[in-house]
Amino acid sequence: MNDEKLTIRVNIADRYYPLTIKKVEEEQVRKAAKRINDTVLQYKKLYTDKDGQDFLAMAVLQYVTKLTEFEEKQNIAPFVEQIKEIDKELEDYLQKEQNVL
Repeated sequence: MNDEKLTIRVNIADRYYPLTIKKVEEEQVRKAAKRINDTVLQYKKLYTDKDGQDFLAMAVLQYVTKLTEFEEKQNIAPFVEQIKEIDKELEDYLQKEQNVL
């Protein structure tokens, strides 16, 4: 029953959003909303001349920057290419050795 749906209300920056999610995702969604709210609150304390939209934009930028950095670190494409090159070299070497025998 992992696909069981649940309707919740999530508060983000003093606005409530109704969401229909999988029941197993509830904790993760609520934690994400809390992190966003905590970050917005930090920006509110730092910048008193901005509005809620600015704080949300800064929070989103902060989290997407971290996400992008994480995704770049997780990019294994260069390693796959190196492995393919090594594999080709090994095949060539083994082929040469087989022809010598």
